[in-house]
Amino acid sequence: MEIGKLVEEGRCVVGLKGRLDAVTAPELELSLGKIIEEGNLNIVLDLTNLEYVSSAGLRIFLVATKKVKALKGELCLAGLSGNIKEVIEISGFPSIMPCYDTMEDLP
Repeated sequence: MEIGKLVEEGRCVVGLKGRLDAVTAPELELSLGKIIEEGNLNIVLDLTNLEYVSSAGLRIFLVATKKVKALKGELCLAGLSGNIKEVIEISGFPSIMPCYDTMEDLP
């Protein structure tokens, strides 16, 4: 999995590419931890190029959301389509955090 980071307009966009599973989830957890420690509290996870997400990956989304919310920030998911969108919706994530079909849908 590839993780990219871009800070623009007061938000930190974290792009994920490839597969997010039990093998790659710890890498994302470390990356998000560092991003939050740097003071980035408005985080967008861009899932446009994510091919697969397992329950281990979903857990990382939840852990990061809790950390950011505790610091009065917000984490949202964007770029949802196909199987990824289906998994996110079935897992109930839209009731936990903002979710957008495309990056252009972000407010």
